[in-house]
Amino acid sequence: MKVAPIALCALLVLLVEGAQESKAAAVTCNPMALSACADAITSSQPPTSTCCNKLKEQRPCLCQYIKDPNLQTLINSPNANKVAVTCGSPFPTC
Repeated sequence: MKVAPIALCALLVLLVEGAQESKAAAVTCNPMALSACADAITSSQPPTSTCCNKLKEQRPCLCQYIKDPNLQTLINSPNANKVAVTCGSPFPTC
C-alpha cells in the first residue's frame, strides 16, 4: 500500500507546479509597462502611484529584465533600486 502515499506526493507536486504556472501566466511581462517609472528613475522625482502599481505588477518579471542586456543598465541603476524600495517592492535577488 505504498502506492497511495507516492501517488499523493506526485499529485501535490503537479498541483504546486500548476499553481506556479497559473501565477506566472497571470502576469504578462512587458518592460514598457515600467515606462510610468521613467521620470522617477532618471531624475530625483518620487515615483507616482501608477509607477508603483506597475512595478508591483511586473515584479515576477524583474529577474528577466535584470538579465536582459538592453535593460540591465537602467534596472541596475541606483535610482531604479531607490524607486523599487520606495514603492515597497524591492528588486529580487536573481
